[in-house]
Amino acid sequence: MAPSDIKVTSSPDEHSVVVPQAPSAALRAVGTAAAEWGAEFEPGGEGGKLHLPVVAGLRRGLLSGPVAVEPAGAGSRVVFRPATRDYYLETSVIALLAVAGAGAVLTVIWPLFPQLLPGAPLGAVLAVAGWLLVAPRLRGKGPEEFLARVAGHAAAGE
Repeated sequence: MAPSDIKVTSSPDEHSVVVPQAPSAALRAVGTAAAEWGAEFEPGGEGGKLHLPVVAGLRRGLLSGPVAVEPAGAGSRVVFRPATRDYYLETSVIALLAVAGAGAVLTVIWPLFPQLLPGAPLGAVLAVAGWLLVAPRLRGKGPEEFLARVAGHAAAGE
């Protein structure tokens, strides 16, 4: 199964992926992907409980909920239903953005207050540096990416 063939369907209450393997192989793939991801997976019966660390832009958090592996045609459907969502802001990044914002304001308002001209270059450097330090950190790593990894492990037979 090529990565472009993987179809993860998502809604706020449910994330799922269909894999061409039997439910037992799909459940093993969930365990392998969880170990690789740094998540905690407690298998039980036809699924288990998953505690998934996620990144959403400037927020980090933990999604917890049941995972179910259901037969679907010739394969299986892996479904994750987050029951609890615990997010927090990365305060160090917020502080850096506040300093960059102050630098940007200084750069923009110096024509109105000429006595601020000596600080304008520093303001520009702070604004650009803040953006360059924060922009690469704006990424997402959530249930969709996790289930795509599960499908990849299932396709590889792990």
